[in-house]
Amino acid sequence: MSSGVPRTVKAVDTPELVRLDAEAIACGLNRNHGAGWLADYADPAAVHYLWPVLVHRADHRPEFSPHWRCLLLLAMCDGQQVSSLLDVLPASFTELPETLDAATKTEIAHRLEHGGLLTQAQWADRNP
Repeated sequence: MSSGVPRTVKAVDTPELVRLDAEAIACGLNRNHGAGWLADYADPAAVHYLWPVLVHRADHRPEFSPHWRCLLLLAMCDGQQVSSLLDVLPASFTELPETLDAATKTEIAHRLEHGGLLTQAQWADRNP
């Protein structure tokens, strides 16, 4: 994990995740899922988890730099959980409420690092 990012995991519902993804797209950040993709394929009733892992700089968009590159534990519409990446503005991440206990945060981080999860791209290739 890179210094400069919060050492926490935050839970987000699907509407909030779609909003964060739209914000990344609008800001020209590299790690996003494309307009409408999450609304089409993420489980609309699920909770997803964001874990900032590094500070990312976008020289082409200095007004949005730096931002945080987050690992994302994403629940799909078919019930699978996959890993993905999402660039999030620091203020947007900070505004998300802290709702998880330490043990849950540790378990989610472990799943993202060592869980053998499919990536979002692998899931998309298998579910055209």
